[in-house]
Parts: sequence; C-alpha cells; structure tokens
Amino acid sequence: MSRRRANGSQAGPTGPRPGDPPIERSEEDGVRYLHFGTRWIQGAMRIRRPFDLELDYVRHMMAWLLFMEPPARVLQLGLGAAALTKWTWRHLPCTETVAVEASAAVIAACRHWFGLPEDDDRLDVVHADAGEHVASPRARGRYGVVQVDLYDRDARGPVLESPEFYRAVRGAIAEPGMAVVNLFGSDHASFERNRRRIAAAFEERMLVLPPVEAGNLVVLAFAGPPLDVDATMLFERADEVERRWRLPARGWAKALRGSVVAG
Repeated sequence: MSRRRANGSQAGPTGPRPGDPPIERSEEDGVRYLHFGTRWIQGAMRIRRPFDLELDYVRHMMAWLLFMEPPARVLQLGLGAAALTKWTWRHLPCTETVAVEASAAVIAACRHWFGLPEDDDRLDVVHADAGEHVASPRARGRYGVVQVDLYDRDARGPVLESPEFYRAVRGAIAEPGMAVVNLFGSDHASFERNRRRIAAAFEERMLVLPPVEAGNLVVLAFAGPPLDVDATMLFERADEVERRWRLPARGWAKALRGSVVAG
C-alpha cells in the first residue's frame, strides 16, 4: 500500500461480502489504481503495460534479486492489485508463486480489472488469512522469498505486525532465503515498532532501503547462512538484474553500498 493518492473512483465488480473492504478503482494518466473505499492507493497498473511494476515501492520489493537467484517458491502475503504476483508469474518461469489474500472481492477485482491470470501450475492464489497461512505447518521452510504487503483501508500500519507473525514469516523461509516487507516511512508511528520486531525475528540481519517519494520503506531480512557481499559483487549483480529484468537495481546497490549483511 502507498500513501500517495489518486483522483476519481468507481464501484467494484462484485457486491460487498461480510468482512470484505469496499473495492473501488480510479484511473489517471493511463494508470489504474485500486482503493478500499478511500483515496489511499492499494495498488496500481499501467494499463498499456499490465505486467510492469508501476509503483516505486513495489519495484523496491524486488531488491531481493540483488542477493539471490529466483527460488523454487515465492509467497506473497497481501495481494493488493496483484502487481508483484503478476510480475513473478510472468518473469520468473521456474518459480511457483503463491499469493494469500483474505478478501474474495480483492481477488475478483484483480482478475477483473488488473489482469491477474487464472491459477495454473506456477500460480496459486489462496483465499485465506495471511497470518494463519504463514504460521501453518505446511508453510514451514517452504518458500525462498516471502513478500509482505498487508494494509487495510485505514492506513494505520500493517494489519499483521506482531512478533509472532514475523517469527512465522521467518519460519516459512527455506534457507538461505529472504523476507521483504513494505512499511510506512520512519515518520509513521508503526515504523519503529515493526522494524524492531522484524530485527528480532531475523536476528538483526536486515537492511532498509531509503524511502520512496510516497514515504514507503522496504525492509530486506535474511534467513540462513550469513552472506559475504562486497560492493563489487553488489554492483555486478545489479548490472545483471537490470539486464535480465529491467529493474532499477543499480539504484538499490548505491543505496545499500557499505551495508553489512551478517548473521
């Protein structure tokens, strides 16, 4: 979720169900936005390039590619407008993508308005509570990367942020692997609380990318053996990521240069 806003909205494709947020969309300058009954943006898609990552913070959430090759499985907690789910499905052909979303209306909107493909042998969209899913025995040690973007219509902070939740995320990662978490910026009351809890769950092995224009900060947390990555290796990997996937990886490398990943 982003704290940036867009103008205009219209009702969603399905009637409301108990527990579902009100689903709306808006469009501006060729970009379609998802809203949960407010003007806060829950996701975005450039209509002419539906598999691109439109929002800056969503692109930042792919910064795990600086440190590891695409794993066998990626878990997405919180579907939003399905940008990350679509991207991994489209661009990582050897990776299975599992996306967990509590709202059936959000899943329907993503398929109706945002080009989310139907499930296949590499895509599984699960209608379930993200916290329950990641804490279940079947999730333990199953995913190389867990991407967390869990916000509701009120934008008060992540809807799942307890120490137990972050420990469950850590437990779901197949080592070596990573978690990627979208947080509101350091000026938001939820940031420091979540930063501390992620650090505790991952034994302080984490990096934080600088905030994007909208204020979001992306946290990269590491599970498994310590990584030894110097600046040369980081920029070599960034060049490869830019070449293979056309993502702004050199910017990530510049932001993280000098950081130490240790266990």
